[in-house]
Amino acid sequence: MSGAGKVVCVTGASGYVASWLVKMLLECGYTVKASVRDLNDPDKMEHLISLDGAKERLHLFAADLMKDGSFDEMVDGCEGVFLTAYPLKPVVSDPEAELLDPAVKGTLNVLQSCARVSSVKRVVVTSSMASIAYNRELKNGVVVDESWFSEASYSVERKLWYILSRTLAETAAWNFSKEHGIEMITIHPSWIVGPHLQPSINISVQLILNLLNGDESFPYATFNWVDVRDVAYAHVLAFENPSASGRYCLVERAAHTSQVIKILQGLYPTHQFPDKFSHDSILINPDYSVSNEKAKALGVEFIPLEESLKDTIEGFKKKNLVSL
Repeated sequence: MSGAGKVVCVTGASGYVASWLVKMLLECGYTVKASVRDLNDPDKMEHLISLDGAKERLHLFAADLMKDGSFDEMVDGCEGVFLTAYPLKPVVSDPEAELLDPAVKGTLNVLQSCARVSSVKRVVVTSSMASIAYNRELKNGVVVDESWFSEASYSVERKLWYILSRTLAETAAWNFSKEHGIEMITIHPSWIVGPHLQPSINISVQLILNLLNGDESFPYATFNWVDVRDVAYAHVLAFENPSASGRYCLVERAAHTSQVIKILQGLYPTHQFPDKFSHDSILINPDYSVSNEKAKALGVEFIPLEESLKDTIEGFKKKNLVSL
C-alpha cells in the first residue's frame, strides 16, 4: 500500500483504534489531517506526534463533533475521511440528550463537511457490532453477517442506550450518504483488545486489566473479540480497495471470559487469576456466531486471540500497569 502524495483525514485521532489507524496511514506514506478535542492536552497529542512520519506528514486540528462546520477546514483537500470520533458515555441519566442526539449529530456534522467539498472520494465510518447483532431474530445457532441490523425498538425496551446510539448513528449516516452521493463504508468491530498507543485504557481492555490486578471473580459472559490492529488495518483496506463496499463485521472469534482466563493462565502460569464468576454479572445471550468472511475477502488476516491478549498484557507491562 502506498499513500504517497495522498491526503486523508482521521477524526478522533487520539482514540484507541484511531491512533493505530494514524500510525498505519503514516507508515503507508499518507499525509494525515487528524482531529483531537484539545490541542493543549498532552495525553491527546504526544503519542501521535511521536509516530514515525508525524513530523513531516501529520497535521493536528482541534474539532468539536457538536459544532456545525467544525470539520470543514480539516476535510477540505482530503481524498479519504475516516470517521472514528464518537461521543461515548458509558453511564447516562438522560440518554436522549447525553448520548443519542450527540451520536447522530456528531456523525452528521462530519458527513456534512464531506458533502461540502469535492475532494473527498470515500468515507470510512467506525461503527460497531452493536448496530448489527441486537434484534429479536437473534437465536442460538444463528450466523450473523453484514446483512443484519439491530432493532431500535429492541434496544429501547431493554434500555441498551449505547447500542441504540450506534444503530441510530449508522442509520443516519447511510441515509445522508445516499442522499448526498457520498461513497461510504462502515466498519463493525466487536470487543477490541490489543496494545495501546495512547496513555489511557479503554473499556474493553479494562476487563483484561481487572483479571490481572486482583479481581476475585470474572464476569460470566461471552464476547466476540478482535485485535485493534486488525480494526485499524480494515479501515485502510476499505479506503484503498476500489471494490470495497457496504459494511464489514470484524470478529476473530467468540470466547467466554472463562476461556479467556484459560488462555491467560497458559501465557502466565505463575499468576493467580480469578476462578469464580460474579453472580451479578451473568449475561445470558443467544449462542450465535459472526461471519468474518467478507472482512477476510477484503484482506484482513485476523490476529489470533491468544496473540492479541499477550500483546495487550505486554503493553500493560510497558505502562507499568501490571507486574508479571
